[in-house]
Amino acid sequence: MPMELRKRKEAPAPPPPVRRKMTKTAKTDTASKAKGDAEEKAAPVAASTNGSSSSGVPTVGDIINLDGFGGEIETNDGTKTTLKSLVDASKAGVVIFTYPKASTPGCTRQACLFRDSHEALTSASGLAIYGLSTDSPKANTTFKTKQKLPYPLLCDPQASLIGALGLKKQPRGTTRAVFVVDKAGKVLALQPGGPEATVAVVKKLVEELPSGSASAAPAEQKVKAEQVAEKKEEREEEKEKEEKEEKEKEEEKAQKKEEEEGAGAENKSEDAPKAEGEGQGESKSEGETKDKDETKAEGEAKATANGEEKKKE
Repeated sequence: MPMELRKRKEAPAPPPPVRRKMTKTAKTDTASKAKGDAEEKAAPVAASTNGSSSSGVPTVGDIINLDGFGGEIETNDGTKTTLKSLVDASKAGVVIFTYPKASTPGCTRQACLFRDSHEALTSASGLAIYGLSTDSPKANTTFKTKQKLPYPLLCDPQASLIGALGLKKQPRGTTRAVFVVDKAGKVLALQPGGPEATVAVVKKLVEELPSGSASAAPAEQKVKAEQVAEKKEEREEEKEKEEKEEKEKEEEKAQKKEEEEGAGAENKSEDAPKAEGEGQGESKSEGETKDKDETKAEGEAKATANGEEKKKE
């Protein structure tokens, strides 16, 4: 006989889940999670807006959007400015070194090292140098004046730019570092370090700048070199002219002296015969006067004798 297959009984349906009332704690956790997800989604948008990387802090090689980056700061003389304004005013970009507090030993050393290297770091590269701290304009002005710094100091009391660069300490303070950005907004350096290290970063960067790059400003360097050469040539020509005039004056003076000496000798020769003639004339006049006196005396004697003879007669 054929086997009869039995149907397996279906498992009973599970009971419907019991809906539990959500507690206050669970609601808070759910809201926090939703807020965190929203912030994560918004983070890339914010990073794109200020030009930084996804972490919120730019890194070397990033091209940041300079518009609004770091907010508003001011120079030590009280002029309001922004990073974009500083970059736009520069020839090839800016170097900003950060320091914790003006007029302290380490910060003074760092500022003076940038001061002593200022010409070498800026003349060929076209970079502009600035110091940045949370100090007040008054404190930074005193610092700049006392140390004779050739570059402006930036004041960021709210640490808006310092924070955007990732150099703000928690809960407060500033990390010593150096930041370099070119005209296109490309980050060339962003590195913390001591006074010597921050200067060394910029020196190395300047040495590695490609010849003829926009940062090197070759056209401007050429014009400057031509101007220097032209001024040198003008100075040499002026010097030659002065020497020539001096020589001509000396020759003229010598010639005049020679003429005066010749004229003196000639006058002396002419005066000698004249003096001799005058001497002879004086002698002759004296002789004539003497003869006249003698003749007069003889006449008077003769007249006296004649008178006496007439009396006798």
